[in-house]
Amino acid sequence: MDSPIALLGGRVWPTVLPLFNILRSIVPHYIQFWFQQISCLLAVSTCTWITRFTPIGFPDSGNGLWYTSPGTSWAQELLPIGNGHLAAMIPGGTIQESIQLNIESLWSGGPFQDPTYNGGNDLRSQRAQLAGAMQRIREGIFASPTGTVDSIAEIMSPAGAYGSYAGAGYILVTMDTTSQVNKYARWLDLDQAVLFSAWSQNGANFLRQSFCSHPLQACIQYINTTAFALPTLTYAYSVDPEISLPFPNVTCLDSSTLRIRNVVSSPGMLYEILAHVEAPGGIVSCTPMNASGPPNATLTVTGASEAWLTWVGDTDYSMEAGNVAFNFSFQGTDPHNNLVTLLYSTALGSESYTSIVEEHIADYSSLVNKFSLSLGQTPDFRTPTDKLVSSYQTYIGNPYLEWLLFNYGRYLLVCSARGTLPANLQGKWADGLVNAWGSDYHSNINIQMNYWFAEMTNLDVSHSLFNYFENTWAPRGAYTAEVLYNISHGWVAHNEMNIFGHTGMKLSGNSALWANYPESNAWMMIHVWDHFDHTNDVQWWRRQGWPLLKGVASFHLEKLIEDLYFNDSTLVTSPCNSPEQPPITFGCAHSQQLIWQLFNAVEKGFIAAGDDDLAFLDAVRTKRKMMDKGLRIGRWGQLQEWKIDMDRPTDTHRHLSHLIGLYPGYAIASYSPSLQGGLMIDGASVTYTKEDVLDAAEISLIHRGNGTGPDADAGWEKLWRAAAWAQLGNATEFYKELTYAIERNFAPNLFSLYTYGSTIFQIDANFGYPASVLNALLQAPDVAQMDIPLEVTLLPALPLNWFSGSIKGARIRGGITVDLVWNDGKPNMAKFTVDGDTTGRVRDVKVNYADRVVGEFRSHPGTVKDIWF
Repeated sequence: MDSPIALLGGRVWPTVLPLFNILRSIVPHYIQFWFQQISCLLAVSTCTWITRFTPIGFPDSGNGLWYTSPGTSWAQELLPIGNGHLAAMIPGGTIQESIQLNIESLWSGGPFQDPTYNGGNDLRSQRAQLAGAMQRIREGIFASPTGTVDSIAEIMSPAGAYGSYAGAGYILVTMDTTSQVNKYARWLDLDQAVLFSAWSQNGANFLRQSFCSHPLQACIQYINTTAFALPTLTYAYSVDPEISLPFPNVTCLDSSTLRIRNVVSSPGMLYEILAHVEAPGGIVSCTPMNASGPPNATLTVTGASEAWLTWVGDTDYSMEAGNVAFNFSFQGTDPHNNLVTLLYSTALGSESYTSIVEEHIADYSSLVNKFSLSLGQTPDFRTPTDKLVSSYQTYIGNPYLEWLLFNYGRYLLVCSARGTLPANLQGKWADGLVNAWGSDYHSNINIQMNYWFAEMTNLDVSHSLFNYFENTWAPRGAYTAEVLYNISHGWVAHNEMNIFGHTGMKLSGNSALWANYPESNAWMMIHVWDHFDHTNDVQWWRRQGWPLLKGVASFHLEKLIEDLYFNDSTLVTSPCNSPEQPPITFGCAHSQQLIWQLFNAVEKGFIAAGDDDLAFLDAVRTKRKMMDKGLRIGRWGQLQEWKIDMDRPTDTHRHLSHLIGLYPGYAIASYSPSLQGGLMIDGASVTYTKEDVLDAAEISLIHRGNGTGPDADAGWEKLWRAAAWAQLGNATEFYKELTYAIERNFAPNLFSLYTYGSTIFQIDANFGYPASVLNALLQAPDVAQMDIPLEVTLLPALPLNWFSGSIKGARIRGGITVDLVWNDGKPNMAKFTVDGDTTGRVRDVKVNYADRVVGEFRSHPGTVKDIWF
């Protein structure tokens, strides 16, 4: 006989279910929890509170992704592991497992493929010719009635052997069994950075674990069984799925190790992988295969109840060889000897598998656990991650999935940024010989967005980024500055960068709209400044940060020229494009705001740098005062994208370039009439208020649309909009845009996809997401001068769905750590702890909530300020 609950569910539930769904869409999340329990009681006859369908071993915190079948689509279903240097995509197979490999420096192109490759630059002998062409372009712009020209192709140059980040083939794992698989599950534990797959066959349970260890600089896949022994295991290497990758040379280094040697193209960069298997209690053998073509071999494991594969890999690329002394060869040594040493100190050392995985977890935890976030989420232990994604709806949201995406972004950055090279357009994960946009470093939004949240969430992973600037951008960028711009100081780069110092301006038809971007160096120096401003690491600043910043500022000091269109005595950039808009003009708002911020960083960091070049500092101050600041309000109330008022109200372009001073910059967010006012418009002096500028920025943001314009439908553009709305304190528009990005641009494996339903993975939205979330909860934008108080705003754009939550260990400027707790949509407690080494950089701090000051303090070393509400 059915229970009363079951009868009620059968007779009434079809009627009340629509009402429950409507209520769940409008009530706060904490009430939704109780609706879930009531739904459970009404729907079935036997029901337990919060029944868990997650696999055994899934983290109790709910901090993980889980699925009920292996992945098949690389971009949408496979799951990533990485340690910065190596990475892999794991489908979670059972009888067969295909591990897709990546090595961070494996690139086609460059001097490895073409010895004459010169970073897309012209010859030094063309310097005078280019200087003449540049002068003609500038004169043409100023003489034009529209202040524009149609092309600057004469100062651009072909890309040459630009190349692409490439996949490194596959390790194929096969178990000699045909029995049926049951009780399958796979999951990624974000607390431990370990990927699992589990299943049963013939009454025995099987478990795989995969991860990449940063301490060991190796990746590991482990398997065990509750049976007496595993079926015979075979490990092989293949390039078949990667079309055009040359056939490898696979041999036996020893009885339990494969040696894989190959080039990414012919001619091209060399790479080597060593894959070693340990199988306690079993037998491991390496068998050469007699076949036509290059040598091949496989590893076989028999009689073992557990086994683990360890692989290491590298290329003959050297970032330190990308300068004049090495003729920009980027040529390193053959990686073989180093890999043998590395392998013998890890997989063949005395460490057990338990100690290897424990060391990995401890290393990962020590990095990520300095910060934590709660959005008041209730973990869903009943619904696999792919189902959470497919049922997600814009604005209705799901705090649990939103929290997962935040933590996943941090996981991905840790996995892809701790190597020699920084995270690229796909982090470190790419599956083909040629990948979308080369999986390179687009520097007019994408590489920047990768690191927006790093400092604030206390992730110490940015040094590879700064080393990359120092060793690839700066050396050849000094040549570009001299030859292309006739500038003898500093260095420059443009929009697209590979690992071979491609600093030239790419010619591809009339490609100025995306290639004419010499402000890429200025934007990236804002990241350099931000790192110092958050950490107060004076030694690093003097050694690396300041020299980088000074070099870029030196370049722009020489590049600014007088505005001969308006003849208002201001200094402007020319020619410029607002990324990636077509008008080739002068005084682009984006360029002017960035350079103004750059010059401010010079002044703020000068004393800490220990520099005595007062002439340089005076020049920066003088030209900063003369600069057009890039802030003008146009004819329909918008913040102008160009100095000439030619903005279109219907322009829904993907970039928010002229709003860079709103977010992630501060030229708009911290606007100062005394420092940025005093414009000459039609012969009259005009000074805007801060409210004027913010209102104009809001009008521009409204007209830019929701990030699905005809030119793109990417996740990163939606998340930039979300962060901008948060900066304006608009919780409704922030959450609408954030949730729209999740519904529209995130795959079942939580990878961000370039367009809805596509298979193009582009990681910037995964990284822009945590930054956008944080900007709704805690803001502390930069200021132009150190004597201006740092304005901290608590919960500036808190959505209704995040009614309670907490932040622990956030970092803001001035070397300050922030802890924040809120309940019922209002702050409960905020704690500010100042580092002990801020001497010489003490500043005033104002804490704001709901448009009022709730606390003030001065950031003396060791200061602790508690604010209770």
